[in-house]
Amino acid sequence: MDSILLFDDPAIRGSLLPFTFTRPVADIRIGILKISEKWEKMTGSPVSYLTQDYLQNKFSRKVGEGLAINGAWLPDRNSLRWLKSLSFNQSLYFGRTLLATYIGETEKNLAVKGKEIVQMDLQPTLLLKTWNIFQFNGAEIKKDFDLLTQGRKSIKISDPHTILYSPEKIFIEEGAVIRAAVLNAENGPIYIGKNAEVQEGALIRGPFALCENSTINMGAKIKGDTTVGPHSKVGGEVSNSVIFGYSNKGHDGFLGNSVVGEWCNMGADTNVSNLKNNYSPVKLWDYTTGNYTNTGLQFCGLMMGDHSKCGINTMFNTGTVVGIGSNVFGPGFPRKFIPSFAWGGEEGFSTFLFPKFIETAKAVVARRGMEMNIEEQEILHTIFEMSKNYRIWETSS
Repeated sequence: MDSILLFDDPAIRGSLLPFTFTRPVADIRIGILKISEKWEKMTGSPVSYLTQDYLQNKFSRKVGEGLAINGAWLPDRNSLRWLKSLSFNQSLYFGRTLLATYIGETEKNLAVKGKEIVQMDLQPTLLLKTWNIFQFNGAEIKKDFDLLTQGRKSIKISDPHTILYSPEKIFIEEGAVIRAAVLNAENGPIYIGKNAEVQEGALIRGPFALCENSTINMGAKIKGDTTVGPHSKVGGEVSNSVIFGYSNKGHDGFLGNSVVGEWCNMGADTNVSNLKNNYSPVKLWDYTTGNYTNTGLQFCGLMMGDHSKCGINTMFNTGTVVGIGSNVFGPGFPRKFIPSFAWGGEEGFSTFLFPKFIETAKAVVARRGMEMNIEEQEILHTIFEMSKNYRIWETSS
């Protein structure tokens, strides 16, 4: 198959904020893999991105003609059948949503005018809202598990004190260490990535994915449909949540029906409400309307963008959205929408000034033995400027 260009659909991208502030849609992790990695694995073709101008340098576009695919499309085997039958003068749609079309080498916009429209007759899985990330996560873990493990053998667990249920649905990569844990894959597969660690007393139910170089701490209780991305540390109780990577929730406290970006940290005993006391549907901040939207879900917790942090004993209300680079702390419940680069909590917010923020962000990245380059700093500064309107205390002061 030709090289693949994963494009941000403008009708979808805004609904996936705050996560798409710092990445293209296809760079979102759901299941075990990012969307882009799913396409690479399934097609055997290299992928690149057509995204916002301020992100394009970091998420580059390969030179040459290619097949442009909607970055919100979660592929399956049926997807490949449709793409292989698509010709250069055709565009693949589902309803009004463009799924795929061929694009010229220098085109910045997708030219579909004059092309024959082919309608897909089976509904594709599209990531349309932030809550879809945890909502679809269990099914995506199962798909990715089959994709990654087909024809391969798991490393055997030598620890005599670890208990496995349905061991045929548990896959352990090289270098992983598991001690005195319980892994129950009766309801779905469990994937343990390279050099990952499951410490003593951890209880894990599938579907579950622990990506490379990540740790499940002692005594953790991990319920199904949960993904812990690479280079993360997780403890306490976690249910049906996705942690993108390079983030820590190392202590006791509950996280449920939530999505946490990269480079986040949750202080000890942070708790997230995922169910309202009156059992009514949860409303969530929508960047596209500047208001709250009804998710239709009874269970929905926290959406936390990259580089955000919270202090010890933080309590997040049901359906809270935290933007990029915020620092939340203090007693009581903070507001349900916390803009990017906010500093404070229930008693009020001020602005996390960019020089102070970037100083902290560099220190956090350095702890992982990495360095934040100029390109990444410029992306974050662009987000700081574009998110000013949400920091209402700046305009009212």
